[in-house]
Amino acid sequence: MVFPDQKLGVSKADEEWKKSLTPEQYEVCRRKGTELPFSGEYYNSKEEGVYKCVCCGNELFSSDNKFDSGTGWPSFTQPIKFENVERKLDLGHGMIRKEVKCTRCGAHLGHVFDDGPAPTRKRYCINSIALNLDKDNKEKKI
Repeated sequence: MVFPDQKLGVSKADEEWKKSLTPEQYEVCRRKGTELPFSGEYYNSKEEGVYKCVCCGNELFSSDNKFDSGTGWPSFTQPIKFENVERKLDLGHGMIRKEVKCTRCGAHLGHVFDDGPAPTRKRYCINSIALNLDKDNKEKKI
């Protein structure tokens, strides 16, 4: 099965995703799972750089916009470019939320909430396992 919501060109059959991702990455990114709070590699990271999609390398978030939300997941006030992430209504699990997905490959990243700090008041709550930190790329302020 090829995921139909890819817009920018990275589409793989389900079996290809299973081969290129760890089982945990596949569960979160392709099946909309969630890692346990306080378990991810980046939830408490203070390292600088650009957080990229683990599936396709799309630049998603800058460490400049990362903050400690106390939730146990990496949290950001905004993406590097708004066109790099899709926000989609999610009515699953008896909740009303906005899912955050990578626009290049359709990977599930996490959710965005309206309880973040000023000036955006947004909290992009993202699974660490959906991200790779590029520590060499530190010039992505918007």
